[in-house]
Amino acid sequence: MATPVLVIGIGNPFRSDDRAGLEVARRIKRSANDRLKVLEIAGNPLALLDIWKGYDEVLLVDAVSSKSKPGTFQIINAVKKTIPAGLFNTSTHNISVAEAIEMARNLNQLPKQMLVYGIEGKNFQFGEALSPQVNEAIEKVVHHILSHIH
Repeated sequence: MATPVLVIGIGNPFRSDDRAGLEVARRIKRSANDRLKVLEIAGNPLALLDIWKGYDEVLLVDAVSSKSKPGTFQIINAVKKTIPAGLFNTSTHNISVAEAIEMARNLNQLPKQMLVYGIEGKNFQFGEALSPQVNEAIEKVVHHILSHIH
């Protein structure tokens, strides 16, 4: 039996749009099956190196702040392309997601397949409400991930 696909949602549940990755993970959990494992990570992204060990395919979702239109999202194949250093710097984390991925690359610890979804946030202030643009993007990312897996 093949290893399941690991979906990781990253974020801070108390920083508005920074919780986008967590929300994607929660919504995907509703459709989870034996080909899918879903985790929510609100801590240090450096722990990712241990978390994705043993998985051939990882889909990682986090909020980004790249000056793009709020609610847009991008997908980066992290195995084939370096993650832009400033992309995941909304960071309420100790180390950015981009830095953790690049560290894994340097240590030869990236999964065989890894897609990173970055959802452009609008509001990263304290609070729990998602902006409407980010909420809409979350639905699109959930649909894309579920289509990718099935």
